[in-house]
Parts: sequence; C-alpha cells; structure tokens
Amino acid sequence: MPKIRIRYLSDKIEKLRYIDGKSDWIDLRAAETVELKAGESRYIPLGVAMVLPQGYEAHVLPRSSTFRNYGILMSNSMGVVDESYCGDADEWKMPVYATRDCRIEANDRIAQFRIMEHQPAIEFEECESLGNPSRGGFGSTGKQ
Repeated sequence: MPKIRIRYLSDKIEKLRYIDGKSDWIDLRAAETVELKAGESRYIPLGVAMVLPQGYEAHVLPRSSTFRNYGILMSNSMGVVDESYCGDADEWKMPVYATRDCRIEANDRIAQFRIMEHQPAIEFEECESLGNPSRGGFGSTGKQ
C-alpha cells in the first residue's frame, strides 16, 4: 500500500480519511472561512501539503453537493497535483467561481481527491484509415 506523507497546515480541519466507507475518494475541507459574492473567484486553501509516491498524481474534483450547497464551481474543472508539488508550503487549493453569494465555513467538505498512477508512455501511429466503421454523432450517444 503506497504511503503518503502529509503536513496539515490548518488546525481547523479534520484529518483526511476515506469518504465514510462509501468510496475510495477522500474528502478535502476548506481550511478557513470564506465569503464570496456572486461573480467572485479565488483559491480556497485546503489545509494540506503532501508527498505523493513517485509515479502517482492526485485528481482533485468538487464534491457532488458542492455546487448545490454553496453555488461555487471549480474554475479549472479538475485539478491535477503531481508528485513534484511536495514542499512544506505547497498547500493544495481549490480555485472557485461563485455563481451566488455564499459563505463556506472552515472544515466544510468542498472537494475530494484520489491518487492515480501516471499514464504510461504512449506512441501515436499515424494512418490513413482506422479500419472501423464510423458511428456518427458525438460521445457515447452517437446523436448530434
């Protein structure tokens, strides 16, 4: 089992743990109380710095209830923290945009993360045909 060295930069947040035994994602909490007006953006400190194992990265996303509860959107859609961001002051933060006035209290669960192995090295091979019929449309629906 990989070990992650963690430094807590706030005494206002609970220690990290898996999400109530329901998932392999781990909640991240606001490290300070933040008030935002509609249209404002800022980085919300999450109160942790970590040393991820070599060959791993963390995928940071908002919790499913974050928009409903606070009206904030993670402005980069998804954060990726690689193992090089590992210094004592390399605090994880969540960039947000407020769609309405809101107040986020210190220790509120606003984000979640999991660690993933880096994508293996790949090579692209250019060709004239992929050799498969086209489905048409977009994404998994095949509809335009």
